[in-house]
Amino acid sequence: MNKLLPWLKAATIAVAQGAVASKAAATEFVVAYDGFYDRLKVVNKGEFQYAQVNFYLSDIASNEVCTIKSGKIITEKQEFDLTYTDKAQLLLPFDKQLDTDKAVIVVQPENPKHECQLKLQIEATDLADFELSKANLYTLNEEFDELLSDLSGFFVSKLMWFLLPEQQGVVLKFNGQDAISANDVSCKEQRCSIKVTDDWQDDNTVLSSHAELISATPWIVK
Repeated sequence: MNKLLPWLKAATIAVAQGAVASKAAATEFVVAYDGFYDRLKVVNKGEFQYAQVNFYLSDIASNEVCTIKSGKIITEKQEFDLTYTDKAQLLLPFDKQLDTDKAVIVVQPENPKHECQLKLQIEATDLADFELSKANLYTLNEEFDELLSDLSGFFVSKLMWFLLPEQQGVVLKFNGQDAISANDVSCKEQRCSIKVTDDWQDDNTVLSSHAELISATPWIVK
């Protein structure tokens, strides 16, 4: 398996306010579009059936969802409504022109006490028809591994891999507790960590589950 950057620990990146974002007002969150574009470009260059890069806002102090009241994508000449979910996921277009035009994203939080931070999440959420076979979990794990390696960059992932934590498998989130009972599977509440090995590649054994699969993320171990 490839090794991963420390800032990809648990496949979640909390972006520092000072790096790409700033507060234009006490309750306003502003961030440049170019950072999103660079990461979306990595996903679009790959052939990923399941793996995605998603963007969320959370409160710095409490880590709660930074619920969005309103949002805009703004350039010098144009302004567009920002699309988002009730979980503060930013649904951003992959748009070269917005990158060229140095667009910024401006968000007004619902809670004026919230100070938002940006989180990048490597995950799979379109899993309604996903069969829990070992072969499918192997494919999912390989996609996460490839995407995380691409995002970490060549120099670190290839030349300094010995300094980095390791991806061991996938974490599946269900809508019920203790969804899977099997070897190499550890469940806590609604999440199950599954160790994926190379011999799963052509193994069509299906892991039984009594709950609905909601999402998946890489399982990162120090």
